[in-house]
Amino acid sequence: MKTKEEPKKAAKRQNATSQRWLAGIALSTVLSLSFLSSRSRTYVVCSKSANIYTVDPSNPRVECISVKESRISAVGNYDSVVGTQSPVAKATSFIPGWITSKVSIESKIVQLDEHSIVVPGLADAHAHVIENGYMRQLPLMGSKSVQEIVERIKAYILSHPDVKNDRTHWIEGMGWDQTKWPGAQFPTAEDLESDPLLKDRFISLSRVDGHARWVSPAVLLLMKDLPAKVDGGLIVRDKDGKPTGIFVDNAMSLIPIPPWTETQLSEFFDVTIKEALSFGLTSIHDADTKPKHIKFFQKMADAGKLPSRLYLMGNVASEEYWGNQIPRLIDYGKDKHLNLRSVKLFADGALGSWGAALLEPYSDDPETSGIMLSSKETVGNLILQFWKDGWQTNIHCIGDRANHAILDIYEDVLEHRGGNVSEWRPRIEHAQIFASEDLKRIGRLGVIASVQPTHATSDMGYAETRLGSNRIKGAYAYQTLLQASPKGILPLGSDFPVEGVNPLLGFYAATTRLSVDGASPHGSGGWFPNQRLTREQALKGMTLDAAYASFAEHELESRLVIFDKDIMTVPANEILQAKVMATVIDGKVVYGMM
Repeated sequence: MKTKEEPKKAAKRQNATSQRWLAGIALSTVLSLSFLSSRSRTYVVCSKSANIYTVDPSNPRVECISVKESRISAVGNYDSVVGTQSPVAKATSFIPGWITSKVSIESKIVQLDEHSIVVPGLADAHAHVIENGYMRQLPLMGSKSVQEIVERIKAYILSHPDVKNDRTHWIEGMGWDQTKWPGAQFPTAEDLESDPLLKDRFISLSRVDGHARWVSPAVLLLMKDLPAKVDGGLIVRDKDGKPTGIFVDNAMSLIPIPPWTETQLSEFFDVTIKEALSFGLTSIHDADTKPKHIKFFQKMADAGKLPSRLYLMGNVASEEYWGNQIPRLIDYGKDKHLNLRSVKLFADGALGSWGAALLEPYSDDPETSGIMLSSKETVGNLILQFWKDGWQTNIHCIGDRANHAILDIYEDVLEHRGGNVSEWRPRIEHAQIFASEDLKRIGRLGVIASVQPTHATSDMGYAETRLGSNRIKGAYAYQTLLQASPKGILPLGSDFPVEGVNPLLGFYAATTRLSVDGASPHGSGGWFPNQRLTREQALKGMTLDAAYASFAEHELESRLVIFDKDIMTVPANEILQAKVMATVIDGKVVYGMM
């Protein structure tokens, strides 16, 4: 039988227990705040529900990860990483062991709530850093008609007095996509004079894929004596042979666009990097880096102003060998974040502008089979010399004819000239459309297919119209490409600004094959759902596979992302709701807080 005092004693004990737990939580908070204020890079992050994803199949989820300076020093369960024998633990023995740290008296501990997760720092295996910032000055993404483009240009002019008052100022934008408009036809120069505010202005607008430009009549007047044909390009003409204002692929080089200034490069760079860090991107493969941009990135690296790791694919617009015109950079700069050991070449154009090179004519335009930007012999000679000189080669290939030609060249180097695929790691960028035998061949050769899952969901509304019901089966075949890869490598990217910077857009597209509103031509199950990736495969593609494709798979720098939702388990329609709480590079919080 209980006495009158026992309830009071029980209440006291319960209160004492609550106070100890509150003290423990308070200490955890203090340690976290101390970490943020002191900028210490020695700390432990723990998740009681083991929501730390490692992309290690032998140990996929762990409770704790320890960071010492810029390196990951330990990963595992609580006892193996934290324990209770540290000076901190002994001094705070009344606090549950979950909150204390054995690493050192200086160590800090950050405890995640039950909903948050940690994943390795995310990488974008194919993007365009400077161009993304350029696109932001006059973004045309999502425009549903020519008239909407005109209205956006008008708004831009009216909001920029310097542009409004200077008709010689070039107006540039990016992101239009005629496949999203009524009629799905290319626009014309005259469309850019349909409003008096636009008349006589120099306007140049890049298509969403960067493979076509739309210019105004004022620009056409500057371009006298245009050639009848352009190798690897197309000047679109009307029935009378007059240029309509659309220039495709190599023909775009005829447009006299003013070069970007150093100030513009800096502005474009800052816009992109801030956006990338806010979405958890800690590494970016810049997929077409011109010499001027290389020098800019070197300058930023020298000053310690490259928070993200950049893996550059150098490019010089020449069909003559140019490997001696760009520097080779390995862990360059104050923070060792800049690398340049690969080159970017282009085989063909893009599907949306009928420029992808196909083995057979387009289903919706039998008069064309697309464009090879250079001859197979020219590209082959370049690839061979780059291989001999130790450069990784990354080739833009969209159509099945382009992929077939490049695989022929790679096969010659790998099987007849002594090429070592593990040392060279040749890549095909986009790898969109393959003949069935080439889907098998790319795997047999071990060539890396670098793909962008949002391209599939952006193109699915018209891709089958372009390719037909049979050829589409070899397109955007991500699961097939992954299974064919002898090392199970499929690096994922976005091709931003062609697509959005947020890597969760690619994660969602890869795992659902749906648009962001949950739709597809094949219903809610996804477009060709047999080509969906699992969430584990997609996360690996955005981390370890991207690292392998840039020779960085053995790097141990601490690059982490903390999300407020578990993107690995939440319903698919909640993936894009996840927000980044913190982005960590080299042990430092570069975005958010924890």
